[in-house]
Amino acid sequence: LFMQSDHLLYKIALTLIPGIGDVLARNLVSYCGSVERIFKSKKSELLRVPGIDAVRAAAVLSFRSFKQAEEEIAFIEKNKINPLFYLDQDYPARLKSIADSPILLYSKGNVLLNGGRMVAIVGTRHATIYGKTITETLIEDLKAYDVTIISGLAYGIDICAHRAAVEAGIPTIGVLGHGLNRLYPAQHRSTAVKMLEQGGLITEFKSTDPFDRENFPKRNRIVAGLCDATIVIESAVKGGALITAEIANSYNRDVFAVPGKVGDKYSEGCNYFIKSNKANLVECANDIAYLSGWIDRRTNRTRQKEIFVALDEPERQLVSLLNTSPMHVDEIARTSNLFGSRLASILLGLEFKG
Repeated sequence: LFMQSDHLLYKIALTLIPGIGDVLARNLVSYCGSVERIFKSKKSELLRVPGIDAVRAAAVLSFRSFKQAEEEIAFIEKNKINPLFYLDQDYPARLKSIADSPILLYSKGNVLLNGGRMVAIVGTRHATIYGKTITETLIEDLKAYDVTIISGLAYGIDICAHRAAVEAGIPTIGVLGHGLNRLYPAQHRSTAVKMLEQGGLITEFKSTDPFDRENFPKRNRIVAGLCDATIVIESAVKGGALITAEIANSYNRDVFAVPGKVGDKYSEGCNYFIKSNKANLVECANDIAYLSGWIDRRTNRTRQKEIFVALDEPERQLVSLLNTSPMHVDEIARTSNLFGSRLASILLGLEFKG
């Protein structure tokens, strides 16, 4: 237990160093070999790390705020919070391939971040009856496809999505723009408590981090990165929902938008995204399943893995790995000891075999 806390101390400390963001933190870990080694490196060693100049090296060498990290560990243990470092097995596999994803996440509840299909539902804070109705109907119908619903616990479409998921018995995860020492907005606390039983809350922010407006756009990249698909339901041309959708596009994730009435302020964003080919137009859950390849496009039935398929030993090895949880191709390579064109060839063969 001491060693676990000791390792966590350095992981939290790494996020506290001024001028060291997620990308540079990864470079430091990679070049130094471990998180603890970063704090014991010499200046000459630190200067060899890409992106680390004399100012940032000095910030590492002069770091002394370990007490703040110790206080965060005490908060984590008291409130049964689960810290997830980017090298941990339980860290979301979908985020591992994203350069700017958080090196450290904090989760609370019954959170399965490497489950089946992950779907983000986002939209305006000023949801109309139309938007709320579409959200509730979509989520009820998505239940058949074994999804987890992700959103930001904000007013409007976000909280409507979480509540509809809770009501339908679908796992739902709220990504917060602040630490787990508070809940904003406070009116959503009762829903958040229910979510802990079938999903939960995650954040990159510590309990000591300031509550700033700038936190929420940062939160959006986690929402986009966690998901296989992002659905926008009602959004103005400028808004957090479209920021999330833009980020999802940049991550090569599926983006969908529900069309709205021409001239309606909170449909303009969705209609613009559809018109500019940044999102697929969807009207129902079946559209999402069809476009995402969850159902066989020839038969319109939910796709099943074929039971009796002739597989050689390397293919069986990869199928066994991927049955456990989704994996990035680099993680597959490390785990299976299959690399390069050999791995690519086997994966392509498995796709052809369904």
